[in-house]
Order: sequence, then structure tokens, then C-alpha cells
Amino acid sequence: MSEESNFNDPKFLELMDKIVAMFFEFGIRNLNMDDISRNLGISKKTLYQYFKSKEDLIEKLFEYDEIKWEKEFSKVKIEEYNAIEILFHASSMIAKEMSRLNPKLKFELKKYYEPLYNQAFARKQVQIFNQISKNTQKGIAEGLYRSDVNVELTAGLYVKNLVDMNNQEFCFIENITFEQIFEVMFESHIRAISTAEGIAYFEKRKAEITGMNKN
Repeated sequence: MSEESNFNDPKFLELMDKIVAMFFEFGIRNLNMDDISRNLGISKKTLYQYFKSKEDLIEKLFEYDEIKWEKEFSKVKIEEYNAIEILFHASSMIAKEMSRLNPKLKFELKKYYEPLYNQAFARKQVQIFNQISKNTQKGIAEGLYRSDVNVELTAGLYVKNLVDMNNQEFCFIENITFEQIFEVMFESHIRAISTAEGIAYFEKRKAEITGMNKN
């Protein structure tokens, strides 16, 4: 079975979901291929039909995560929504994506699989940079963002803030969650680039979302 076709194989995708759940439960460092196959209830031979090694398995997990992220983003109705509405949806996805990786897993990936982690994180930054660039251009065309906004600089700063937030030492205030920091960053981003019309729309949607969360 080719590597490309694996990601179209339901059995392979189910296997990937189980492996992700396993890593969340047991961590990555202490599980070898024997442990993984035993916990999955499959033979080691079957496991090696899909993965050449543990490093190959982890690389495919990163690929799978990127594919799922792209599929989720493709569900956002870009043609029907304005730029701020799209940013609400996309930023919610980004926040969820970055907060779900627990500190232990992140530490193990960075320490023991640093090249794979860095490559995947760099690709994620490019994905987000491209989406924010498109969103900024759309917002300018709609009159929701200022026409003098530097698209590349805006997208680059957005990504830099996310990278900083991904740093464990970034949250220097006790009892402040990632979600709270992201919310402030997101609102600052919108207010910095929006026209009066854009800010009015943002305020309206923020009030609606806050009301929904309270109910």
C-alpha cells in the first residue's frame, strides 16, 4: 500500500486516531513499536505495513494532523461569510489546535523528535500565515479592514504571537489560561486592522457569542 493511499484508507485513519489517544494516555517516549502494536491489538508485522519505524509513525501523525486541520478549515463557508466571521471560525480552530497538545507530549516531541517537531511546526506556521494573509486581503476588499494594512506584516505578526504563546514561559501571570491569552490576542488583532465598520461588526458578533456561551 502506498503512503499516499494510506490517508484515504479508513482502517489506517482509525489506527491513527487510536495511536493519538494512546500517546495522550501513556506519553510517547516510553512506548516502542511492540507496546504500540500490543495496545492496538494488532501484530507488529501489521504495524510495520503502515510504518517503517517509530520516527516514521510520528512523522505520519504530524501529516495526519495537518490533513485534518485543512479539512476542518475547508468546512468554513468562505464565500458566504465576511472576513471577520471567517476569522472567528479559523481562530477558534487554531486556539483549539494549539491548546489540546498537553505540555508532556510537547516536551517529549521537542526533546526526542526535535527535527520532526520543528518541521511540522514550521509547516503549521506557513499554513496559518497563508490563511491570515488571504483573510486580510478579503477584509480590505470588503471594507472591514483598513486599506493601508500591510498584509504580509500583519500575517507575520499574527504567526509570531502564536509562536510566542506556544512557549511554556510565555504565560507569566498565574492562573491565566492559553484560551484567555489567545482571546486577548485575537481581539487586539481585529481592533488593530479594522475600519469603524469592521469594529462595529466585531462588537456585535462578540456580544452574540458571549451571550451564547452564558446560556
